[in-house]
Amino acid sequence: MTAPAEKHGQIANSPQQYRPYPVYKDVGVEWLREIPAHWGVMKIKYSTYVKGRIGWQNLRSDEFTDSGPYCVTGTNFIEGRVLWGNCYHVTHERYEQDPYIQLRPNDLLITKDGSIGKLALIDKLPGPACLNSGIFVTRPLKDDYIPRFLYWILESKVFSDFIGYMTTGTTIQHLYQYVFESFQYPLPPLPEQEAIVRYLDYVERRIRRYIDAKQKLVGLLEELKQATVHHAVTRGLDPDVPLKPSGVEWLGDVPAHWALRRLKLSVTNSTEQTNKRHEHEIYLALEHVESWTGRYSDAGPDVVFDSQVKRFRAGDVLFGKLRPYLAKVARPDRDGVCVGEFLVLRPCGCAMSPEYLKWLLRTKPVIDAINASTYGAKMPRTNWRFIGSMKQPLPPPPRTRGYRRISGQGDRRHRHCPQQHPPRDRTAARIPHRADCRCRQRQGGCAGYSGSSA
Repeated sequence: MTAPAEKHGQIANSPQQYRPYPVYKDVGVEWLREIPAHWGVMKIKYSTYVKGRIGWQNLRSDEFTDSGPYCVTGTNFIEGRVLWGNCYHVTHERYEQDPYIQLRPNDLLITKDGSIGKLALIDKLPGPACLNSGIFVTRPLKDDYIPRFLYWILESKVFSDFIGYMTTGTTIQHLYQYVFESFQYPLPPLPEQEAIVRYLDYVERRIRRYIDAKQKLVGLLEELKQATVHHAVTRGLDPDVPLKPSGVEWLGDVPAHWALRRLKLSVTNSTEQTNKRHEHEIYLALEHVESWTGRYSDAGPDVVFDSQVKRFRAGDVLFGKLRPYLAKVARPDRDGVCVGEFLVLRPCGCAMSPEYLKWLLRTKPVIDAINASTYGAKMPRTNWRFIGSMKQPLPPPPRTRGYRRISGQGDRRHRHCPQQHPPRDRTAARIPHRADCRCRQRQGGCAGYSGSSA
């Protein structure tokens, strides 16, 4: 291809808009096929210096230091560069042990274990640096190519097709040096390499700016959503409603006619255990629930669990108690079983709807308050004793039911509660209650809504 076509001052984005070269040739390489006739084909073995840390020199974690030469690993690769601030350090003796893996400016690094093919081009060195295991360092043996051009070659489908071709029929996630050195790639003249690099760098910058702008917008929209949800579940939908102090630091003022009630008085923590999963049930672990959104995916019918799991009903609210800052709060629409790291919460009276409970537990102030209660440094957990004792705002039932509109979804399966409460007004009389409502008897009544705080 020659220079990309331009239209209205915009550089072309689609490969179909490139002007083709007049003549192409078939090079007989499975992952290359046709290239421009005046281009060459080169093997890594004949054009590139390739070295990695040999096995007996592997570093142990207790050999890392707080200062000294940098030791680069694949986890330090960020968007094609080395994040030096995250690198380990080693002693000068360890650095000097293998001069073949001491890094220079313009070296190209590629991972060879795990995530094969992650790349980082060293534009400048902040100090002496070497490699840990799992990485090859490469540099040109001659002046056949510029390192940035090889970077884009290894980023392209040409290299991924090569990896796929060489690893067909094997499950080994490792790039051997002899395999990498057998990679054949197209080699245009140096002026064309420079033009290709300039173009690809330009397109990458444009795409990166677009992605950054979109990510910033998504972040702002998430903040707006969180603020909207928090305001709705703590102050309602009426901007002119009179307020009163809640006495809860993270909650602030609440509408004067709302109650404040400990969660355990309105919600039960179901602990029903089972080691069986029925055919119609779904299975959920923490990794199957998306943070903050509550979107979930069934693990599938083939999952086998060795230990006891919890059973939940459609409409129950699942709250992840491990690392609660992840805000894994879901309300499945099907019966199922889940891991013990979920609390299975079920409203036990007529005052709080499951949908309102879901949105309440997903607000950032509630999550922050729960996260502050965790114990365990490596695996922080909360517990029902703390969550159940938290005072939560409780609007009257008509308003509680109305929060289904926030999510655009609603549970239409309503029936009259077996124990009807005398309606306080004509509006409340029209509000149906859930068929599975389990009214908690208390002094001849149920744990329905009460305007007083508990």
